[in-house]
Amino acid sequence: MKVIEMTGKTVEEALKNALLQLKLTEDKVDVEILDEGSKGLFNLIGAKPARVKVVKKPDIVDDTKQFLENVLKAMGIEAEIAINDVNDVININLSGPKMGLAIGYRGETLDSLQYLVSLVVNKNHSNPYKRVVLDAENYRKKREETLIRVAQKTAAKVRKSGRPYRLEPMNPYERRIIHSALQEYTDINSYSEGEEPFRKIVISLKK
Repeated sequence: MKVIEMTGKTVEEALKNALLQLKLTEDKVDVEILDEGSKGLFNLIGAKPARVKVVKKPDIVDDTKQFLENVLKAMGIEAEIAINDVNDVININLSGPKMGLAIGYRGETLDSLQYLVSLVVNKNHSNPYKRVVLDAENYRKKREETLIRVAQKTAAKVRKSGRPYRLEPMNPYERRIIHSALQEYTDINSYSEGEEPFRKIVISLKK
C-alpha cells in the first residue's frame, strides 16, 4: 500500500502535490489532514505549511497484477498479464515465451498459482468473494476440448465392449468437465472413485 505525507501552502496544494507524486487521482486515495497550516502574521511571521497524509486505496486489479508479477519473476518467467474484473469473477490471462513453466504438468502449476491469487484477492473478508480464473495461452480451453474428446471416445469404447473404463487421475475441475460431457448420454454412467489426488472417473454402461 502506498502512503505519503506531503506539505503545501494549503491543504488543497498539499493534496495536489501528493497526487502528482503518487500519479493517482483523488478518488483512488484516502486523505487525512495532519495539519491545516496557518498563514501567520502578515502571511510571513509564524507561517506554517499544511500537511496531509495520503493513502492509496486497495485496488484488486493492481494488487493482483503486482502479486503475480512478483511470483512469476521469482520463477524466472516474464509474462504479459491481462486482468478483467467483471461480475465478481476475475479472469487473468498470461502470455509469454515460457508459459510451459507457468502451466506445469497438466496444469498443476497453473492451478496452484490460481489458488494463491484467490487467497490474495479475497484476503479482505469485508469485500464480496471473487472467483479467480487464471489461464495461460488459452491452456484451459484447449485442455477442456481434449477432455471432452476423451470422454466421448471412452463412452464409445464402453458401448462397444460393454465393460467399464477407468480414466487417469484428475483434479476436481477436470472431472467436472468429463461428467458434464457425458450428461446427455442416456446409456452411459460416470462416477468418481478413490482418494485425492488419485481420484479418477469410471465410465460404464447404465444398468
